Amino acid sequence: MNLPFPFQIDILDCIFKGIAIGILASAPMGPVGILCIQRTLNKGRWYGFVTGVGAAASDIIYALITGLGMSFVMDFIGNEHNKYLLQISGSIMLLVFGIYCFKSNPMKNAHRSSNKKGSLSHNGITAFFVTLSNPLIIFLFMATFAQFAFVIPSHPFEMTVGYLSIVLGALLWWFGLTWVIDKLRNIFDANGILVINKVIGSLVIIFSVIALLGLVFNLYHLPNF
Repeated sequence: MNLPFPFQIDILDCIFKGIAIGILASAPMGPVGILCIQRTLNKGRWYGFVTGVGAAASDIIYALITGLGMSFVMDFIGNEHNKYLLQISGSIMLLVFGIYCFKSNPMKNAHRSSNKKGSLSHNGITAFFVTLSNPLIIFLFMATFAQFAFVIPSHPFEMTVGYLSIVLGALLWWFGLTWVIDKLRNIFDANGILVINKVIGSLVIIFSVIALLGLVFNLYHLPNF
């Protein structure tokens, strides 16, 4: 059965936005990112990956909380002018986050990973609670949700696909990160974590500046602003 063309576009849009949000939420080298790298180096790639899986499970909880909260202000967002203002605010928040990520030292308060392997499930569960203990991730989800205009009112199927895509994006990040770390394990050290963090911060800054300039430029084309 052929689906209506706009429906297909909405689904693809939710998928791409969800994947991007999942990657952006997972990429910064916070405590769980360092834990993932340490476990990959000390225990093996799959121990690092299940650490990322645990983090992704926690992230989706905060993503759902953020989406639920934003759904209550959809009347405000439904206005085109207000939507653009919210997207600009999201871009500014992402810019500030990118600058913080670039300047921060993730190793400063890092927790050393034990060399004792434990089970894969134990590694995933501990990563879940490490991530769950950091509710500040909500602010990152607020920024990305606003920037991508992710929340779509009265479209439960599209939103379900979008949230599943956030999980997919997070898993793609952790899979790729652990693969790279495993391949570079002989030359990877604490400086490598700092380099990754600065690269991520730089990419977020570049993305947010481009998005902000594009949004500001488009404001002049909105009627009666």
